[in-house]
Amino acid sequence: MSRDVPIDRSLWSDTAGERAPRPALEGDQTADVVIVGAGYSGLWTAYYLLARSPGLRVVVVEREHVGFGASGRNGGWAIGELASHDVTPTMTRALFEAVAEIGRVVSSEQIECDYAAGGTIRVARTAPQLTRQRTEVAEMHARGFTERDLRLLSADEARRELAAEGVLGGLFFAHAAALHPLKLVRGVAAAVERRGATIFEDTPVTAVEPGEVVTPHGVVRADVVVLATEAYTRDLPGRRRTFVPLYSQMIATEPLPESTWDEIGLAGRATFADDRHVVIYGQRTADDRIAFGARGNPAYLFGSRISRRTESSAHEAIAEVLRELLPQVAEAQITHRWGGVLAVPRDWKPTVAFDAVTRFGSLGGFVGEGVAATNLAGATMADLVLGRATEGTALAWVNHRSRRWEPEPLRWAAINAAFAALARADRIERETGNESRLAKAVLKLIGR
Repeated sequence: MSRDVPIDRSLWSDTAGERAPRPALEGDQTADVVIVGAGYSGLWTAYYLLARSPGLRVVVVEREHVGFGASGRNGGWAIGELASHDVTPTMTRALFEAVAEIGRVVSSEQIECDYAAGGTIRVARTAPQLTRQRTEVAEMHARGFTERDLRLLSADEARRELAAEGVLGGLFFAHAAALHPLKLVRGVAAAVERRGATIFEDTPVTAVEPGEVVTPHGVVRADVVVLATEAYTRDLPGRRRTFVPLYSQMIATEPLPESTWDEIGLAGRATFADDRHVVIYGQRTADDRIAFGARGNPAYLFGSRISRRTESSAHEAIAEVLRELLPQVAEAQITHRWGGVLAVPRDWKPTVAFDAVTRFGSLGGFVGEGVAATNLAGATMADLVLGRATEGTALAWVNHRSRRWEPEPLRWAAINAAFAALARADRIERETGNESRLAKAVLKLIGR
């Protein structure tokens, strides 16, 4: 890796075009709905509110700028799944549909975000990974899903899709799309404004209560308040232990020549990973780079701290993982490296909560799989606010409550020890070819 690449240089911010700043709030405001947070969950909520109730007065308040957090920094995977492993078939199908719904909105609103519905290829590179994939597909098919949704691949089939090193087999998951995440969030923001919403940037929020949002620049009073701050919820009074902010970090290569892509595959821009325990994720970008990421090291900073500067050693390790996975890019220059935080609830289950009496709502906790899930969550929140009984408002995450995370230093020690143990489990599986019991115990301990 070139050491002169800035630690926080994002491919997405470099390729999204110029950002048009929005004004900060100046003075008190009134609205029908005020939303705190201009990321995916807040903006999708605003989008569906205005689509279903044109003329509604919607205000969105953002401390930084549109897409500053995970919405503008993620791997660009819109995938129809959640990190928790007890998702109902009804919820799963709704998440599948959310991927397609994003595609429809992108088309109808003419949002240029490099959307490519190529699915996801996950290669198996150890015997335990292959076993996990076979179990997953068998369980999904037993629940009524078919090979049109996900299917196993032979080693040859998997290598044709992604010519990774040491492929033993693979799994193709159909309900996923690659996209440019920052272009998407900016496009949704522009669509929301065209429908009449007002977005205030550079407006920190100091208190959120039913009926009002307090900032240093004024108070926004509204019938409905929606909190959509994800990992940054930790900055609000009394909410430090609602979610933990976990680090995920990314790198991007220079554009690769067509001859290299002929060797690698990914002709349809399927997103890609393998089935190790410490998650990795990648995509072929529209300009023929590889954008590739993994959970950070450390995964969590003491006291739920969020630092804009991430550790270069983690980026070096991620580059080594990419080169080991795809030796074809061993000589490619790394041009970008960046990171961000994702929100994790104690039981790894997101929520869409709304109190019809206080008219206060909150949504979040998507554990790094929020690109598609926030679309569904935002549509569901809009229905709850408008008092509509729909299939979405009957989903299991509506008004789900996760218990709070443990106080420090317990959560810092436990979370980082858990991720270190998962990394060790991956090493054991690579070296021995046997499934690690350690990983099962750790995943159960952390609530997955």
